[in-house]
Amino acid sequence: MRSPGKGDRGQVTIEFLGMTPLILVTLVLVWQFVLVGYTFTLAGNAADEAVRAGTAAPPGARNAACRQAGLDKLGDAWRGNAVVNCGGSGYVTAEVSLRVPVLFPGAIDFPFTVRGHAGAVEEEDGD
Repeated sequence: MRSPGKGDRGQVTIEFLGMTPLILVTLVLVWQFVLVGYTFTLAGNAADEAVRAGTAAPPGARNAACRQAGLDKLGDAWRGNAVVNCGGSGYVTAEVSLRVPVLFPGAIDFPFTVRGHAGAVEEEDGD
């Protein structure tokens, strides 16, 4: 006959070891969703900054200033595959395309892009 309380010995350890892969997969998925959201945020912010710089620059230097400002707002891991397109006359637009990293920025990217788009009306000097 068993002594009381000794029949379930080690049960918690076995259950924890069985749940560990599920816990790790859940944490990896949550982290990946955070990276997707952060990439959307970066693309939108870079597009906003690019448009702001484009409207402040003279018309001849608008595209270069717009592209440079969009790239300056990105971290090194996102800047490598970033595409910044600027255009417009009177209404300045910028579109920033970024790749979503897999687990760690700067390593491997997913094969789809995230786009941030912004636009602003060019203000005329009232002088």
